[in-house]
Amino acid sequence: MKKKLIAGNWKMNGSLAANVALLQALQAGGANASSDMAVCVPGVYLSQVAQLLQGSTISLGAQDVSSFDSGAYTGETSAGMLREFGVRYAIVGHSERRQYHGETDAVVAMKTQKALAAGITPIVCVGETLAEREAGKTEEVVKRQLAAVIHANGHCISEIVVAYEPVWAIGTGKTATPAQAQEVHAVLRAQLLAATPQADRVHILYGGSMNAANAAELLAQKDIDGGLVGGASLKAPDFLAIAAAA
Repeated sequence: MKKKLIAGNWKMNGSLAANVALLQALQAGGANASSDMAVCVPGVYLSQVAQLLQGSTISLGAQDVSSFDSGAYTGETSAGMLREFGVRYAIVGHSERRQYHGETDAVVAMKTQKALAAGITPIVCVGETLAEREAGKTEEVVKRQLAAVIHANGHCISEIVVAYEPVWAIGTGKTATPAQAQEVHAVLRAQLLAATPQADRVHILYGGSMNAANAAELLAQKDIDGGLVGGASLKAPDFLAIAAAA
């Protein structure tokens, strides 16, 4: 049975001093964790965090990766560059990237491809808006988003991580009920099974306001293999509690 994966997404938060304090607390409290842990940090902190995590069981993650290998793409960071810093995971297609930076399903699929080619595990985010859920389009939306990634990466799709993040539950304090989350996770699992016989290897994380209070019930669901944790990942006691619940 595979371990749960608890990945923290710091978003645009952190400072040199705060990072040291947070990671020291995580390493002290998570030394015997039964789940795998990762922190996905802002690009400017990758070097610092890579050094702080040396010898740790916590993996380093990036919050994005370029769809290009190199060249005149100001502000971009390639998968090869991330690999040089020991990055193991890269968040791809987070709803905030889709919403604020216009990332399409095709761009997300290409970013997934670049990460995989560099030996980095992409955490591919899918999820519906409140309007899409209320219109009964949840399944249609998440299947479309994942289908683009499967189509572009079919031969190695079992190497990705998927994160279901209902957009209406990100940073809002609202959370999908365990039953709602499991329903979507089951749809995604079935879609992966149709694409690869190794679909059970794929972690499908829940990423919508998971916190210390609701983690255990969410993580008890059959097809929820961990969490992509936002705000709670910035507080060591909360992040460790989620990891312990796994």
